[in-house]
Amino acid sequence: MRYAYGVTSALLLAGSVLTLVTGFPAGAQVAQNDQSEMRTVVPRAGAPSSFADLTQQLQPAVVNISTRQRVKVQTNNPFAGTPFGDLFGGGQGNGPQTREAQSLGSGFIISADGYVVTNNHVITADGQGEVESITVTTPDGTEYPAKLIGKDAASDLAVLKISAPKAFPFVKFGDSRQARVGDWVIAIGNPFGLGGTVTQGIISAVYRNTGSGSAYDRYLQTDASINRGNSGGPMFDMAGNVIGINNAIFSPTGGSVGIGFAIPAEIAAPIVDKLRAGQAIDRGYLGVRIQALSDDLAASLGLPKKRGEFIQAVEPGAAAAQAGIQAGDVVVKVDGKDVTPDQTLSFIVANTTPGKRIPVELLRNGQRLTVQAVVGKRPTEEELAQQSFDPDAQQDEDSFAGNQQQQQAPGALQNNLGIAAIPLNAQIARQLGVGEDTKGVVISAVSASSDAAAKGLQRGDIVLSANYISVASVADFEKIVRTAKTEGREAVLLRIQRRGQPPIYTPVRIR
Repeated sequence: MRYAYGVTSALLLAGSVLTLVTGFPAGAQVAQNDQSEMRTVVPRAGAPSSFADLTQQLQPAVVNISTRQRVKVQTNNPFAGTPFGDLFGGGQGNGPQTREAQSLGSGFIISADGYVVTNNHVITADGQGEVESITVTTPDGTEYPAKLIGKDAASDLAVLKISAPKAFPFVKFGDSRQARVGDWVIAIGNPFGLGGTVTQGIISAVYRNTGSGSAYDRYLQTDASINRGNSGGPMFDMAGNVIGINNAIFSPTGGSVGIGFAIPAEIAAPIVDKLRAGQAIDRGYLGVRIQALSDDLAASLGLPKKRGEFIQAVEPGAAAAQAGIQAGDVVVKVDGKDVTPDQTLSFIVANTTPGKRIPVELLRNGQRLTVQAVVGKRPTEEELAQQSFDPDAQQDEDSFAGNQQQQQAPGALQNNLGIAAIPLNAQIARQLGVGEDTKGVVISAVSASSDAAAKGLQRGDIVLSANYISVASVADFEKIVRTAKTEGREAVLLRIQRRGQPPIYTPVRIR
């Protein structure tokens, strides 16, 4: 089907004259995507015959962003301490040296006086590097030194400022809540340094949770081509509104495979306003480590379907602990909002004002209960990183080598879970780095073909409980597994203690 688009010659002539007189595109005195301007360029409802007019109107407000960085690198100078030391590595020692580095990304202007929005990671150096300068390049090739106004690592947003004696073309945020799966979108940015690149596609999913566990893991998914360098660029709907900020891709190759993610405007716009105004961004915090309620977890808990999120650990003294939330609880509703894959616990709490008292509905041992929690203030991303545990902490492979003779003949554990276990005594507890009063059994072997192996269980892990029942002996453990199988459960929920890490719950499927 074809559509005809009529634009009067008078409007075209007026725009051309204005462009010649002012030196920059018509409509720059108002937002490039102001409705008075957009009426003449947006396609009608349905499949557009071309994106050319829409792109021509919006592209002047999209910019390229580059940084110059000074990065610390470790060098090994084989001639250190000799007369040739200065010729190789610039010094006599093997300490850290510095080198220059660059980064490229995209952004867009949101005001006539030159405020620019981009991703935080575009203007932040990796590791111990420092950003020495930020440059914004407009579509006409003009380069402007940019000042960092504010940045926020949690939402991956940043605001810059450029200045010039003229007004800049700019665009405005739209309402991403109106976006629907299947709507047309276009992305404009700087992929691989190719400035002014335009790609088109549709919205593939709204409020996509990527499983990162961040406070803002809620994206618009699109099949519009997004590649390295598109980060920070705008995603426009067919009315010319910025409904998303291109942020990440899912790709095994590093290039576009048709799965890209954009920060929704409803999340980005309020944060950008605060950064622009120099205001602090306070987020809610409960102090829990959570896990999505997978099929295996739901099966081990006997739940009929996925609902809520599972609490793996509770930070001592934090809001959750004070409210009585425990490891092993399943949170199904927070402050009247259902916890779902599209509306995660982290997202709800992060967007709750610190200090607010909220009800939290839980499932505990099959019973539903409600506790009251006073939301705390979320620590910085750096502070949260310091709280994390090393997931790669290794066991001493020979720490309990002398105890293998205690292993029993194949039984319920080996046949149903693919693991072997031995009792935990004081000697083994010391060797595994846990208190001598710890109660449980020790995994002595894991079948490579079992679900336990696929879930990462390994020799030396201590099983503290199974299906919320404390395990004091191998016989106790086997009895719980037999009961679960008799009841028709597809998995058993184990609480595992590993050296140097807090206990975690892991569902293991019964085979």
